[in-house]
Formats: sequence, structure tokens, C-alpha cells
Amino acid sequence: MHQGLLDQRLPELAEINRLLDDLPAGVSVRVAHTVEVDGAALPIHVLTLGNPDPGLPAIGYFAGVHGLERIGTQVLLVFLRGLLHRMKWDPMLHRQLEMLRMVFVPLANPGGMWRNTRSNPAGVDLMRNAPLDALEQVPFLLGGQRFSANLPWYRGALGEPMQPESQVLEQVVEAELGGRHFSLALDCHSGFGTRDRIWFPYAHTAKPFPNLAEFHALKALFELSYPNHNYVIEPQSRQYLAHGDLWDHFYLRARADGGAERVFLPLTLEMGSWLWVKKNPRQLFSRQGLFNPRPGHRMHRILRRHLIWLDFLARVACGWENWLPHGDARLRHKKLALAEWYGRRP
Repeated sequence: MHQGLLDQRLPELAEINRLLDDLPAGVSVRVAHTVEVDGAALPIHVLTLGNPDPGLPAIGYFAGVHGLERIGTQVLLVFLRGLLHRMKWDPMLHRQLEMLRMVFVPLANPGGMWRNTRSNPAGVDLMRNAPLDALEQVPFLLGGQRFSANLPWYRGALGEPMQPESQVLEQVVEAELGGRHFSLALDCHSGFGTRDRIWFPYAHTAKPFPNLAEFHALKALFELSYPNHNYVIEPQSRQYLAHGDLWDHFYLRARADGGAERVFLPLTLEMGSWLWVKKNPRQLFSRQGLFNPRPGHRMHRILRRHLIWLDFLARVACGWENWLPHGDARLRHKKLALAEWYGRRP
């Protein structure tokens, strides 16, 4: 593909290619799938670094699941670029990587980003694509629909396999994050509300999920480490329910395969793009503007803002045995979580 066209249509992929041209030792990369769209062949890259020992913890970073939400991929690439440069000089990072596996899928839906659509080229919203139905009522359309690929939030036809992009994510989660005593995943999105939010399962039911205590302990640890943060940390079900959520599906599969003794914690970073529109109402007239900050000082601030959170997650994954609650501590965190997020008295 001509470099000028790639820089214009898909600069995020062009940036990935530039990173791949100067990879430090110890980083592996593979193309998990190639999306054919408009005569272009667009790869989905999977980058791995750190110790592959399955007895060690792991963390996965994902972005670009929705093609309109470029800022998620851009934030993740800033973080990844910094890690790759630090690998050339930072002995403390190498010590961390001896105890941790890290995996990156920075652009999970290149066809959607190429076409400027939320969905993939087949018209399927990947975050509604898992074979999982909500247990309670979902918002009309927004919660996932099977009427038509011409309408938003299309799940795909009933009974069909998940889309290739969704299957790539499933394979990466199972191969790199599954089967471990502890693993984390962060999926970067934008477009909901005026606050940056950290969501955790579930999306398919308002019921609390089994690792509620672990998430509350992680939240408490973050607030002690960074007391001035500005995130809203909550279960996604507090905002809306949806069919076909990928991370609910991956979590339930991991839970079935590994049982309670293995902990897999998937999170979503949902950057509040409505605030960007409020500060610059002209963005309402652009599909990109609804989900991404305009280039300039606000863009640079967003690209910096979330690096602390991404780095924090790598550190808590590495040191999971030092903070994961057990016994009475786990029971206490569960009671506090039920009171904070589900309105139940401890």
C-alpha cells in the first residue's frame, strides 16, 4: 500500500508500522488476521513482550474495536511507544518484564477505522458480536439488534460465527491471558458521557459478578496510589445493558475453564467524549468529532492523561499477590462493593 495513502486514511496503522521498524529485542509481533477492504489489505497486529511463562501474571491492552474511536488506539500507541523506547535503557522495566507477560492489540478493527465506521466492514458492531444474550431488558437498538447491518449496533445474524476480528480477540485472550493464576485486560474506547470511566463486567446482566471483591480491591489500591484521579469506576450495568458483549463472553469462558482459583479481570476505559463536544460544539457536525478530540492542546492532554492508568495496571498485574484480597479481606471488599455499586447495605 502506498505510504501516503496509509498516512491519510489510516495513520494509526502507519504508526504501528513505524514502531515495527525499530523493535527492541524481546518483542514479538505477528499478524493474526488480514482484513480485505476497498482493495486494501489491513493487518491486525499482536505484539507480545515479557516473560511467556504461564505461571506468571499477564496483562492485555486492546483498542480500535470501534473504528470511529481512533483516540483509544492513539492513547495505546503512545503508551506502547514509550515502553519500547524504555526497553532500550530502563533496567527497572526489564525487571518488571521478567515477572510479567504483556500483549497488545492496538488496532482490532482496521477495516472499520479505514471506512470511518463504528462497525467492521461487514456492518457488525464487534462489541455486540459475542454469542451471549442479556438476561434483562436492554435499550432498543443500543443494546444490540439483529434487524439490519444498515442500523447501528448490529450483532450479526443469529447462529453465525463471531466475526474474524472478534475471533482474533478471543484467540489472543485464551492464548495469552487464559490459564494463568492472574490476568488483566484493558479495552480502550471513547464516546460515553462527560467523564472518563473505568467499566468492569457485567454488560449482559445487572447482577454482581463473581470477582466483584477483586475489582473493589483494585479500585481502593488505585485511589490510595493516585488519590486525585478523575475516573468514575463502576460496573457497566449501572449505565446500560447489552447483548453480545465480548468481554462478558471472554470472562465467562475463562471462569468456566479455570474456576474460582484463576482470576481474570477485564476492564474498559471509556473516555468521555461528550465533554470534548461541549467545549467545541462544532464537533457535532463530524462523526469523528463525536468520539475524538480535535488535534491541538486537548488532543495532547488526552494522550497524556491515561498513561498513569495504563502503567498502574501493568504494575498491579505484576504484583497481584501483594494486593489480591483473601478470606476476611475479600468478604469486606465484597460488602463494600455491593454497598457502593449495587445499593446493598454492608
